[in-house]
Formats: sequence, structure tokens, C-alpha cells
Amino acid sequence: MALIKSEEEIAKIRSAGRILARVLDELKGLIQPGIALKDLDDVARGFIRKLGGEPAFLGYKPTGALKPFPAALCTSLNDVVVHGVPTSRRLKTGDVLKLDLGVKFEGYYADAAATVAVPETDPRTAALIAATESALNRAVALVRPGKALGDIGYAIQEEARKRGFKIVKGLTGHGVGTDLHEEPSVLNEGRPGKGMKLKTGMVIAIEPMVSAGSPFVKKLSDDSYATVDGSLSAHFEHTVAITDKGAEVLTMLE
Repeated sequence: MALIKSEEEIAKIRSAGRILARVLDELKGLIQPGIALKDLDDVARGFIRKLGGEPAFLGYKPTGALKPFPAALCTSLNDVVVHGVPTSRRLKTGDVLKLDLGVKFEGYYADAAATVAVPETDPRTAALIAATESALNRAVALVRPGKALGDIGYAIQEEARKRGFKIVKGLTGHGVGTDLHEEPSVLNEGRPGKGMKLKTGMVIAIEPMVSAGSPFVKKLSDDSYATVDGSLSAHFEHTVAITDKGAEVLTMLE
């Protein structure tokens, strides 16, 4: 596992990311009242394989987990921030669903997530989702060689703060490439100029996780994490390569 990836390695991560982007776009189009979370997972598994990839989350056991993840797709509802396991639960009007997906292609990984509200939602929920996506976009926009991980964290935390929300504590982004989770940790809080400096060839997953209430989480019996006060949360993520010209988002539709 090397922090700096070659052009050939980044090309494979890019291929994984393009598969992932297509699958995530397909899933977002299916979100409506009545669809079961397991059905979304079935779609994800089938479409990833149809496009030539492998589900990266299926059977993966992250640090601290009690058991391997049993699905291809993380479906985290409402107060659940990440690692939600797809069940027979059917979506209802007003639900907030986080879709988190990993794809492996020829030995290389990409990781991305998006939050979708099941219509109709209230203005506060819409503002939470918009703030989290904006935090990701602001972080990606400043990525370039010489910037520090603290710059990314600061951009994310300030975007959430100024919109009236809180960064979830204890959950971070990460490096990605030959493994699903690599160094460095990419925190969603930080101080400008502090931390590891970004270099050309690094590939990182930037993933703001934002709460409408408490910033603290608790671990549930299925290894997912939820806000301690039951407040709504949102999560967006892209896999990003650092190039001489800045950021290349590898998990975006072509």
C-alpha cells in the first residue's frame, strides 16, 4: 500500500469509480416510498457485476466491526450515519437515506456516498442534505498539491457550522486504492495548514458526515453508527485523485 499511486493505478481506480457512479445514479433514481432496502442492495450487486466490477463492501470487515458486512450497499436511514445494513424495511415518505457504495475493479477500489430524501421532506432536512453536499464540494475545490489535510477538514467543518449543523465526531474519510481503507485518515475537522501535505498521486476519499443535532454517535448491534440523540444525519463522499492541476473526482458520472 503506497500513498502515491502511479498513473496506471489511478486509471484502474478511475474505472472502479465510473462503475460506482453509474450504479449510485441508478440507485438514486429508485428511491421512492415502498421500495425495500434489500431490493436496493440486490440492484447494486447485479449492476456492479454487469459493469465488470466487484462489490467492495460485501464480506468486508472494517476495523472495530464484529462481523463482515453482509451486503454490497450500506443503507443508513435517518439517524443512522454510516454502515447501515439493508433489511426488508421499506422506505417511507420523509425518510433520509444514505447510500454508501464501494467498487473493486482489477484489484483497485473506489468509494462514494450520497444522501437522498424520500419526498416530501421539511425545509430543515433539505438544508441538512444541501449543507453536507456543499461541504464535500468546498473540500474538493481546494484540493491540490501543497494543501494540507487540515485545510480539507476546516473547509468541511466551517461549511457545516455556518449553515447551523454539526460535524459527526469519530468518523472520517481515508485513503483508498489497493485497499478499501488506507492511510491517511481524512478528518472532517481541522486547522488550516496543519496535517499531512497533499501530493500528486495521492488518492483519498473525502466524506463529510453531518448531524442536525448531536455530533456524537453510538455503535448499534449491526455495526452501524447512529447519532446519540436520534437526530437526522447526512453523508456525501467522493474518491479524489490529487493531480498537478488539482482534484480529479474519480467517482463522478462521465
